[in-house]
Amino acid sequence: MDYKLEICANSVMSCVEAQKGGAYRVELCAAIPEGGTTPSYGEIAVAQELLDIKLNVIIRPRGGDFLYSGLEHKIMLKDIEICHKLGVDGIVIGCLTAEGDVDMQRCRELVAAAGEMDITFHRAFDKCRDPFISLEDIISLGCSRILTSGQQPKAEQGIGLLKKLVQQAGDRIIIMPGSGINENNIVKIARETGAVEFHLSAREAVESKMKFKNPAVSMGGANITINEFEQLITSAQKVKETWTILNTK
Repeated sequence: MDYKLEICANSVMSCVEAQKGGAYRVELCAAIPEGGTTPSYGEIAVAQELLDIKLNVIIRPRGGDFLYSGLEHKIMLKDIEICHKLGVDGIVIGCLTAEGDVDMQRCRELVAAAGEMDITFHRAFDKCRDPFISLEDIISLGCSRILTSGQQPKAEQGIGLLKKLVQQAGDRIIIMPGSGINENNIVKIARETGAVEFHLSAREAVESKMKFKNPAVSMGGANITINEFEQLITSAQKVKETWTILNTK
């Protein structure tokens, strides 16, 4: 089986580690605690310079829901233009209507702006009202794959729906399970869903090198629970281990 690992990379460092570990592709995102937003121009440009593997970039102007204003849509179109100029391989998109359906008009415009770039429909799919109707809508848009947890918090919990989606999709679009996938459950998810592409982060905590630490002040505010004296960075070793386990199952 030709399995592929896509690593959800929260930084250029994570991109580089994913490549070292044997990933097929990275999805570069900022603001992972908010579900991922579009990274900076500099982050995208440097990642593109350093990577030989596929680089996809999320196009998402903010956290929260996937019902976007005209202004936010304009921002997404501009971000796609930047990605096109930088030569990235693909983009990751997803727009919904207030009723929970795929926003076909906005998505068509984003797809048209992407040109020849590869297109993934992200986990906005997991907020859709009817996954089976939305699957057909996304296929009609010309997307290459759908990133989904099977409309559950974690992909392992969504195995039942993921299997149905893989069967309905056939060879028309790739169903790529993601959320909570690791070396301990990837074989189970692969066997029970029939999926061949998988999305995971494979991150480990790296301690800050700061010698002076002021724990009384948080840059994210009182409601943000982030350890500001560590970074979560993809581990090449974890990627390699996961790849090895999947391919020797």
